[in-house]
Amino acid sequence: MTRPSYRLGLTGSIGMGKSTTAGFFAAAGVPVWDADAAVHQLYGPGMAGADEVARLAPEAVTCAGVDRELLREAVVSTPGLLAKIEARVHPLVTADRAAFAARHRGAPLVLFDIPLLYETGAETGLDGVLVVSARPEVQRARVLARGGMTEDAFAAIVARQTPDAEKRIRADFVIETDRGIDAARAATLDLVTRLTAEVQHA
Repeated sequence: MTRPSYRLGLTGSIGMGKSTTAGFFAAAGVPVWDADAAVHQLYGPGMAGADEVARLAPEAVTCAGVDRELLREAVVSTPGLLAKIEARVHPLVTADRAAFAARHRGAPLVLFDIPLLYETGAETGLDGVLVVSARPEVQRARVLARGGMTEDAFAAIVARQTPDAEKRIRADFVIETDRGIDAARAATLDLVTRLTAEVQHA
């Protein structure tokens, strides 16, 4: 009988090194589901997500699928639109996540990379949550080094996210990413080894 996988959620505020950490898991052979990539696919031409957006904000959908900039403009100009879109698209994302888990049922460890994990209640159904974290000054420097990012935009993004301190308290595991990339990689591989062994010896 196939042992159930350990379903690990990965999250962290902007600039904390989440994508880099997800890459460490993938390099170690762990199947990684990316929530952002799933939404991007669902917003493609003819996809279910694009169809749902078209019903609520047809001006935001083109022959290439959902235009993120047009959607952002529609959301800003139409109060309540974002909540309506999320209510329609979230079940599609959840279904995609479940299908991914089913495809990788034989893997001892499966990672779910979810930026707004706590904000959306996505920890439900997971066996544990890993939060990546860094000192505030490191986070700020990383984000502001990105092209087109401003102090105001950074502040607005942080305001929409669950505070890092709260994430750390709620997490089952925390990896500090401000001690250098080698240290972060080593901590990730150690966690992969521990959780894989836990499943294999269950």
